[in-house]
Amino acid sequence: MKKLAKREEQIMHVLWEIGPSFVKEIIEQWPEPKPHYNSVSTMVRILETKGFIGHEAFGKSHRYFPIVTKDQYKKKSVDDLLGNFFNNSPTEMLTYFAKKEKINEDELQAIIKMIKNKE
Repeated sequence: MKKLAKREEQIMHVLWEIGPSFVKEIIEQWPEPKPHYNSVSTMVRILETKGFIGHEAFGKSHRYFPIVTKDQYKKKSVDDLLGNFFNNSPTEMLTYFAKKEKINEDELQAIIKMIKNKE
């Protein structure tokens, strides 16, 4: 699975959030300034070529839907982050976040509790 460009990820987030959508509906979910219809239409076709989305035809219109789930993409992204920056070590990643104050003790305790409950 390929890494998506920022705009492509934005489209995927819309589709994951609201489900099957026409290009016009995708644009409606976009924050201001909204992109041009043709730009989004092109990105949607690229996402389809990459295998991230599919479509249903309604005459000349197409309604697009995600093929790749948010969890599948999230797993791939986290695995890439872990491998590329933290030597595949969740401990190194958590240590980094703790040192940068991106995670606090209460959050770490919640993670420990979740791990213990999973066992």
